[in-house]
Amino acid sequence: MATTNDLKNGMVLVIDGQLWSVVEFQHVKPGKGGAFVRTKLKNVLSGKVVDKTFNAGVKVDTATVDRREMQYLYRDGDDFVFMDTTSYEQLPVPATVVGDAERFLLENQNANVSVHEGNPIIVELPASVELMITYTEPGVQGDRSTGGSKPATLETGAEIQVPLFIESDTKVKVDTRDGSYLGRVND
Repeated sequence: MATTNDLKNGMVLVIDGQLWSVVEFQHVKPGKGGAFVRTKLKNVLSGKVVDKTFNAGVKVDTATVDRREMQYLYRDGDDFVFMDTTSYEQLPVPATVVGDAERFLLENQNANVSVHEGNPIIVELPASVELMITYTEPGVQGDRSTGGSKPATLETGAEIQVPLFIESDTKVKVDTRDGSYLGRVND
């Protein structure tokens, strides 16, 4: 148990028997009346996002979540197999839990896996990853003066928008939250 004053981003709460992750929260102290906490919660299983308001200091039930750094090994049917980097224990994670992270997940890449009662519930990638572009149309001479973009396919199969001067076999940095291009990587 914790109070609404203890809320942090990423904390997992149990509300009506379901697990909800705190996406954002804000303490509000109006001129009149008592203080309250405005939160944005994401259902861990369905991904549904709701806004919920709590009175300040109210007790909330927190879930015991074990966050571990794990290495992605391989895909096995509908499961992604991760290995705990300290105990070398392997954990199959369903594709529904991996979700959008699959677009930027490479074998042997590390990710944070949150486990609740033995079940994986959240897979978090680092804020950005470095991936190779396997295919993109060549830039046409004269296109470089405009700030346009073109589609490019990454080594994971995901497609992102990149500036016109980027070519195939270029390593780029990609934001894992929205799939945006962050820059070239010089090896």
